[in-house]
Amino acid sequence: MRAAAQHDRPAAGGPRRWLTDTAGGLPATFWYLWAGLLINRAGAFAMLFLSLYLTASRGASESLAGLVVGAYGAGGAAGVLLGGVLADRWGRRSTLLAAHLVTAVLMVALALSQHLGVIAALALLVGVTHSMPSPAFVAAIVDVVPEHRRSRAFNLQFWAFNLGMAVASLLAGLLAEASYVALFLVDAVATLATAALIAWKVPETLGTRGTTPAPPATTPTGTLPTPPSGTLVTSHIDARPVHRRPGLHTALTDRHFMTFVGLTFILAVLTMQASTIMPLAMRADGLGPSAYGTVVALGGVLIVLGQLFVPRLIDRHRKAHVLALSTALLAVGFGALAAADVLPFYLVACVVWTVGSMLAAPPNAQINADLAPPVLRARYQSVFYLAFPAASFVAPTLGGFSLQRWGDGHWLLVGALGLLAAGGHLLAGPSRERRVAALRRQLAEPVEPSLATRA
Repeated sequence: MRAAAQHDRPAAGGPRRWLTDTAGGLPATFWYLWAGLLINRAGAFAMLFLSLYLTASRGASESLAGLVVGAYGAGGAAGVLLGGVLADRWGRRSTLLAAHLVTAVLMVALALSQHLGVIAALALLVGVTHSMPSPAFVAAIVDVVPEHRRSRAFNLQFWAFNLGMAVASLLAGLLAEASYVALFLVDAVATLATAALIAWKVPETLGTRGTTPAPPATTPTGTLPTPPSGTLVTSHIDARPVHRRPGLHTALTDRHFMTFVGLTFILAVLTMQASTIMPLAMRADGLGPSAYGTVVALGGVLIVLGQLFVPRLIDRHRKAHVLALSTALLAVGFGALAAADVLPFYLVACVVWTVGSMLAAPPNAQINADLAPPVLRARYQSVFYLAFPAASFVAPTLGGFSLQRWGDGHWLLVGALGLLAAGGHLLAGPSRERRVAALRRQLAEPVEPSLATRA
């Protein structure tokens, strides 16, 4: 693998080498998926203005608008799980197509609907279909990208996501000035464009690069080699049969994976501070919406300009060490807000935590892919992605109470939480690496006939 990675890099330095290190050696299917994600994110702006649309155009109160937006979030949690299951059972391409086509129809329906009850129901459904593609996108990328090139692939995915969101925010502001209804209609067109690209250029990837073997069966005495699909496994030491019914429960009971998801949840809680609690703190410091917009814009610009340089910085380092550093940077950046009271201080802190977010993106996605048994790849993705809607609920709920109760002390608590998570990555890293190595060996080992008998 090391030799393959070195082979990817030309001897010459300069821009050509940087381009190869950043985007070289990736298959065409990845680039079509990447383009689809970019188009999808750039056009996914209608829901960003949903609360304003409801209060300004449909006469909803702020509390009712909050409930409708909350319904969208609840649908997102369900959609992530549904998308993971369908992507593993039905296929990545089929799931992506279905989700985008249904989303386009729902967007048109939202543009034409006037009854608040109907809008709430449609928002719930859009939340489901908006979240369904996430595990399918990532699972398809893992299917087609060789392991030693996945870090750069996930880095480019994160970059496309943020670039698309930056474009979406700009376009949304312009369209909202003209017509809120236009937001939903243009969103529907962009969603259809993504579906068309996937239908035209993205083949079904389920079943490629070893995605069909069943996960290894486990017994009270250890882990057995991976037998053919649909078999009944018996241990030499413990003769009790172990029926493999792989599903979401497999991910939820995977100790190494759930530890990683828990640490990712803390990272997400830290990241969510910028969009949930920081605006309140800035207002308390006498800084207006324009100041907050400046901080958010700086973070977006840093990611768009700097994310492509991340692979060369982190590829030679252990993922656990990179994640520990990135989480520590988030902790320091947000913890420093305890002393912030002017815009320049907020901007400096923003640089620190944004660098942390940039470093975290590739190893986070790669560890998730490494820990997932191939047959459950999308299900593991769906459980992983649940950390983010959960954080979007916990961060404002507990953060608002904490800020009101302890004031600037809230940021010290956030910083301490982040430093604990950084230590958690260092402690969990060696065991996680051994688990990944064991999974690779199991997939490479031939099956012993005495260990598997047809059910």
